[in-house]
Amino acid sequence: MNFTVSLPSGRCKAVAVPQAGTVADLKIAAQQSLGQRFLRLATPDRHLLHPANSLRLAAILSGLQDGDSLAAVAQQPQVAATWHAFALWCVGADRIVTWGDPHHGGDSFRVQDQLRNVQQICGTSYAFAAILADGRVVIWGDHNCGANSPRVQNQLRNLQKICGTAGHAFAAILADGTVMTWGNADWGGDSSRVQDQLRNVEQISSSFGAFAAILADGSVVTWGNTDYGGDSFRVQDQLRNVRQISSSFGAFAAILADGSGVTWGNPDYGGDSSRVQDQMRNIQQICGTHQAFAAILADGTVVTWGNPDYGGDSSRVQDQLRNVRQICGAAGAFAAILVDGSVVTWGRQDSGGNSSAVQEQLENVQQICGTGWAFAAILADGTVVTWGNPDYGGDSSRVQDQLKNVQQICGAAGAFAAVLANGSVVTWGNQDSGGNSSAVQEQFSYI
Repeated sequence: MNFTVSLPSGRCKAVAVPQAGTVADLKIAAQQSLGQRFLRLATPDRHLLHPANSLRLAAILSGLQDGDSLAAVAQQPQVAATWHAFALWCVGADRIVTWGDPHHGGDSFRVQDQLRNVQQICGTSYAFAAILADGRVVIWGDHNCGANSPRVQNQLRNLQKICGTAGHAFAAILADGTVMTWGNADWGGDSSRVQDQLRNVEQISSSFGAFAAILADGSVVTWGNTDYGGDSFRVQDQLRNVRQISSSFGAFAAILADGSGVTWGNPDYGGDSSRVQDQMRNIQQICGTHQAFAAILADGTVVTWGNPDYGGDSSRVQDQLRNVRQICGAAGAFAAILVDGSVVTWGRQDSGGNSSAVQEQLENVQQICGTGWAFAAILADGTVVTWGNPDYGGDSSRVQDQLKNVQQICGAAGAFAAVLANGSVVTWGNQDSGGNSSAVQEQFSYI
């Protein structure tokens, strides 16, 4: 069967596939001809073709005919990570690709036939959870770390959003604004103590072992391990008109509507901001490392607090922190992008806190992503610069010639995954953390 497949740009290619083939065969042939992955094909009558169907069935269901001119739409792939695995999908797809440590969610074979019309994927340290279009959830990974939900499985319907702690628990917002939790009860998997308060929930944030939910009225409800921010009683009367919550490994920081900040949780992880409280005004963004926070103020300056060794002390670079527009945190360091596209780093050197070796390359930076101990920056020309611990993604020399036209980067604990403009996926870093995707490269063509 012969077809003409066209992209929205107008570029088109002639494609031929056997009549006994499938839509997936047609899709792969089109992707190879056009040099573009993650395509969704539609007939002249705008019927989307399902990759699992045979061409004969597509002719019956969608009116597909030999000689048709088909429209191809490039889907935007999404990437999520646990500590040592990645999951890649396109919204609405019936297939995902996972790689990395199987015990951390890198093997989704057991649930692959359940993954239909995936909308969102979220990870804890050891497990993934996917929300489907019908509001159901599919979970895989370590059964002791959130990948098993028998206690609430029958109630997991009409899910809208999922959030996971690193400490093996999930929390899901349902369509009616209530919340369901599962996983390790000691790390946020049991919300029974506050269940009657979890109404009209709009957003959930997580630390290693606790959750914090923002309600429609701007108040906050917390639960989980008290050593990791699960108890906000000390500041509860201050948590009014909250618009954003960020977290470190063991504490939370909230931005209020008036631009002020409120912190709680383990003081060793940034839960005590009293030293800089008078500076916390007109806050625009807060970012956390494992044990510290950094806040961007309206004038483009930065305030830091928490463990000095983990980025809580920015005095060494304070005079450089002007006109800051974005901050990213790794385990023990921060990287700030300035308005002019340059970068300032501080914190633990073995976590990317020293970028001097690549400083001259850090120009026109658009986005920065962190693993536990390294950073990767996307430049305006689509190339990538990395620094930090070479064993955890700080050295991309092995794949540097492939890192062109990069659109997005996702980081696990010790590896990075980059998606290019043509849909190619490039990985590097610790192989046990998903830094080697060679075994699944062919699978990307089927999404």
